[in-house]
Amino acid sequence: MDAAKRLATLNRIRKLSRLMDTSIRIPGIGFRIGIDPIIGLVPGAGDLISTAFSAYIIFLATRFGIPRQDLTKMIFNVGLEAVVGTVPLVGDLFDAFYKSNIRNLDILEQHLSAVEPKITEAPVYAAARD
Repeated sequence: MDAAKRLATLNRIRKLSRLMDTSIRIPGIGFRIGIDPIIGLVPGAGDLISTAFSAYIIFLATRFGIPRQDLTKMIFNVGLEAVVGTVPLVGDLFDAFYKSNIRNLDILEQHLSAVEPKITEAPVYAAARD
């Protein structure tokens, strides 16, 4: 994958992670949630859809040759959120606070800053307009 595609993929991961976990600011208190806990309110299918989005983010992250230990942490984050998310209401509150996709984005960016520092320094969303 060339540098432009790598940057586009990283920006896609950034956008999806933020959409799922921090895209909506709650007025008055400033706490941010994403669509993940909102989707999770749909009985049964909501948690499955959220987990599918999270799995797609992990799939995109594998394109960067992320080490097995980091990949394991990412899968654990999504798995924990998926399991706890099945508990009605409590699981949705957990989703709002745990933010597995943002945690996984941090893991990926730490890996990239060590092996490919220029890509993490590039402007966010610069190459996202394919």
